[in-house]
Amino acid sequence: MAQEKPETPAAPVKASAGAVETRAATAGEQQIRMNTASVKSSYCNMVNVTTTREEVVMNFGVNESWDRGVSEYDVRLEHRIVMSPFAAKRLALMLGKLVSEYEGRYGELNQGN
Repeated sequence: MAQEKPETPAAPVKASAGAVETRAATAGEQQIRMNTASVKSSYCNMVNVTTTREEVVMNFGVNESWDRGVSEYDVRLEHRIVMSPFAAKRLALMLGKLVSEYEGRYGELNQGN
């Protein structure tokens, strides 16, 4: 049985035109270069997910209703991410690992938080 190598943390590397590339080694020895030249950051506090047989659709937005007592919320959708079910499963596994590590460091997250 082959041993898996631990993941190598992402490390910034030099890229052209002021962009920063991040290289991350995966357990299978593959290198992934991510060019961040056109990356944009957004704040989202709401996500909704739907699916069909062929794709998973995630809608990210900002809840603009600050009163918790209302029965209807106004959400400004910012991003829609469409992916295959295979990519969605990889994302779910990565998020599960990330949340477990977070809770190990900072304590358990409750649904009401």
